[in-house]
Amino acid sequence: MKKDRIIVHCLLANDERFVWYAINSILPFVDKIMVWDTGSIDRTISIIKSIKSRKIEFVEKRQVDAEGHTKMRDQMLQETDREKYDWLLILDGDEIWSETMFQKMLTEAAKKKPIAVVVKTVNFVGDIYHQTPESAGRYRFGDKIGHYNLRLINLRSPELHVAGPHGQQTYFTGRTPLQDLPEGKLLFLEDVYYFHATHLPRSKNDQATLKRSFKRKYELGEVVPTPLLPKIFFEKNKPAMIPNVDAAAPLSFWFLAAALTIPRRLKRILFPPKAGY
Repeated sequence: MKKDRIIVHCLLANDERFVWYAINSILPFVDKIMVWDTGSIDRTISIIKSIKSRKIEFVEKRQVDAEGHTKMRDQMLQETDREKYDWLLILDGDEIWSETMFQKMLTEAAKKKPIAVVVKTVNFVGDIYHQTPESAGRYRFGDKIGHYNLRLINLRSPELHVAGPHGQQTYFTGRTPLQDLPEGKLLFLEDVYYFHATHLPRSKNDQATLKRSFKRKYELGEVVPTPLLPKIFFEKNKPAMIPNVDAAAPLSFWFLAAALTIPRRLKRILFPPKAGY
């Protein structure tokens, strides 16, 4: 039986802390990675170039605003050979997969052939050993709200395109948003997840990066069992320029998190946030 071919879209800026881990976590299991950098001023570009693989197609682009970010995602989609590849994986520079979870997602997708696949996210807080509670999840798919994200798209779907500003971006097939597809065409994998470092420091230039300045979160987190973490986090033979991310958060973080956790959770109950960011 013919093996499904997977292309990856990785659109990023200033992701020096996690991008090496993100790309290497899925590199052995995909066929091509389109990496477009939108004006990084940290070590992101050097780190990407240090990954020696013919699978990576790296392009340096200009800085973009929220609208330009969406246009660039759509441009990536339009430049993708949909006859050559079967699936599109969306990968940001702070998203890291374990081999077990990634393979499970691909197996289920190949078996059921949906238009798109939604998985869970484990959102780190403080360090890679803690995660935000499910109540903090803000993404809506049908009647589901929580730590969900659409990450795999069937490239045989007609009229694929992207619209909406960064933070509210939506993939469409024709006029239908993928998250509004009926059951069967939109596959939910409740037991599959990837690890998301969106609330951790990602670069020394976070404050200058689009939609980044408000993402750092101080909150007491739930423990992530270390055996579930991707092995790439603990790789000993990575290049010297790659930041280590396996240190525990300092006590100063947890003191501040302890003071802010109850007010933050009360606010989520009393004033539920809108979907997206």
